[in-house]
Amino acid sequence: MAANIQTIHFRRPEPKTTPAPIVKPKNRHAGILQDQLRRAQRGPWCPSFSTALKIFLLIRVAGAMYSNIQDCDEVFNFWEPLHYLDRGYGFQSWETSPVYSIRSWAYTMLHLLPTQIAKLLVGGEKRPAFFAVRLTLAAISSVCETAFYRAVVERINYRVGRYVFFMLLFSAGMWTASTAFLPSSFAMYANTLAFSFALEPSGSSNMKRTLFATLSFAAGAIIGWPFALAVAIPFVFEELFMFGADRVPPELKLSWMLKRWKRMLVCGAVASLLFIPVVALDTLFYGKLTLVPWNIVKYNVFPDSQSGPDLYGTEPASYYLSNLLLNFNVLVPLAIAALPALAITYRFDRRRLGERTPTADQSSPFILLAVRLAPMYIWMQVMTAQSHKEERFMFPIYPLICFNAAVTLYLMRGWLETAFVKVTKSPYRASISPLFRRFTLSVITAFCVLSVSHILTQWEYYHAPLTVIYSLEGEEIPRILNATGHIHLASPTDKVGQDQLEMEPRIDLNLIRPFNLRLCIGKEWHRFPGHYLVPDGVRVDWVKSEFDGMLPGHFLETYIDGGLIERVQGTRAIPTGLNDLNKEAPEFYVDISECDYLMDLDFPLHPVSSLHEPRYAADNATWERVKCKPFLDARNSWILSRTLWMPGSRWQEGNEFGDFCLLKHKKNVEKKEKAMMVH
Repeated sequence: MAANIQTIHFRRPEPKTTPAPIVKPKNRHAGILQDQLRRAQRGPWCPSFSTALKIFLLIRVAGAMYSNIQDCDEVFNFWEPLHYLDRGYGFQSWETSPVYSIRSWAYTMLHLLPTQIAKLLVGGEKRPAFFAVRLTLAAISSVCETAFYRAVVERINYRVGRYVFFMLLFSAGMWTASTAFLPSSFAMYANTLAFSFALEPSGSSNMKRTLFATLSFAAGAIIGWPFALAVAIPFVFEELFMFGADRVPPELKLSWMLKRWKRMLVCGAVASLLFIPVVALDTLFYGKLTLVPWNIVKYNVFPDSQSGPDLYGTEPASYYLSNLLLNFNVLVPLAIAALPALAITYRFDRRRLGERTPTADQSSPFILLAVRLAPMYIWMQVMTAQSHKEERFMFPIYPLICFNAAVTLYLMRGWLETAFVKVTKSPYRASISPLFRRFTLSVITAFCVLSVSHILTQWEYYHAPLTVIYSLEGEEIPRILNATGHIHLASPTDKVGQDQLEMEPRIDLNLIRPFNLRLCIGKEWHRFPGHYLVPDGVRVDWVKSEFDGMLPGHFLETYIDGGLIERVQGTRAIPTGLNDLNKEAPEFYVDISECDYLMDLDFPLHPVSSLHEPRYAADNATWERVKCKPFLDARNSWILSRTLWMPGSRWQEGNEFGDFCLLKHKKNVEKKEKAMMVH
């Protein structure tokens, strides 16, 4: 190239790129309740949906593995029917008799899938199936609770959501209810999910809110418990009569209302389609057209002169208050005070719910929040008015108790902030003061400590029935099979034996069938944890006790490997002896001499003996203690130490314990062992 010649190079044009849109963070002050201090500062930690779900799962799975069965209705009306569908035998209560049909087989069928998955994974053992169902319930509860918590964060206030998160997580009531196999727990899941939609502002364009909330409420009532529909009354009122997110001029109010009513009717009609599979399944299993939700309402609300729920006990109006204090401690007065606290805020801290003054064409944020707080009050009033009361009847509003308490706690924090600013006349000093954070932290911490302490009492004082029943499968049956030569177990006393024991395959429990063992239960019938925790081949029967009411009978037995069609024949059969009058059926009892094993509770410090309830555990000549665990003698224990568990022997000095035992009839078992000896 010649000297002094310059060249020009042109760059090839690059394609135009669209700059990435700037994603604005969500406005954490978009909820109904508005912070007045620290609005521009970084907010407190509120876990995301995925993080919260993982934390909930961690706690709920622990509950599934270690929580007790609190209610005998859970066993006899749900675990036993499920066991019958799965294994072909079990106890049948009068509620599942075709004569009365007030328990839904459709609800029970929903829980059959986890048992079949467990069967595929681990074989025919029943114990894994029991925990598979519980783990499934734990997962469902975790999803519903997480959705509810995030809805509170986004629609009410992030601080309120944060309080709700910890209240749900550590509540002793939720520990029990979240994994209970009960329609009231199912209604709790449904209501919790429904409120995650219902907390959104209603509006003419928000069809999603109306449809999904209606479907959830309807599922809780139709599949679960029909009375749970009472919780939806404020939601329906808001949908039909309140503007919500809409602004409606007076001249358009009629057309707006017609549109809202039409939408509500359409969503209600869609939700009512849930009746079709429920009625179809119940009709199939009972062998006649059956509307279980109506049967439940009819029995409880319109009983005849001889039957009705009052036959099974009545309680005073204070029953639920005492029960809720055990499960929610300091949250109970906060939850009850939610509406009064809202009224106080309206009078003295009105800006807490927005600075604007609603006009005639808008809904007041105070009224909107009051509607969301109202379901807890409605439910408590309805349930308290009934003479027959049980702990599980409160399950459908457990998350709402946490929500109401969280709102009250937030409003009280607002009062402190307002008073502080009024006294100091310095919003800046209020914004940097740790007083308000320490106040809410102290309440939440006290609640968590008391709740965990009460949860520990359930394990330490009342878990014995679940522990003792496992000893039959885990210790006694292997001992019998080993003693009779059916299997050979290495001795764990030496190192070689221990290594061999760890390498041996799982014991085939079906080998026990020819022994025809019988487990009997007397006065502790209400603590029987169900056939899922009793190996196949061991028959369970009742022996006479001082209880003179109706006990469950046996389903019409079918082959264990039989199909669902064969089981249907058993559910349609009308059993003899079962009645709705709570009258004793003597034909359900066997003589104590026919029993090989017995579950019994004995209080040696305060012994009680009668004709039908002798002290079996003290009769060493006839019975041998296979396994005994301490069980709290609540009548003779100090009220505070039996309610809360604390480490240290001094705290336990006020408690007295009995022995919950699995007893072995020496002669009967020895005779069967000799007869089945393998030579």
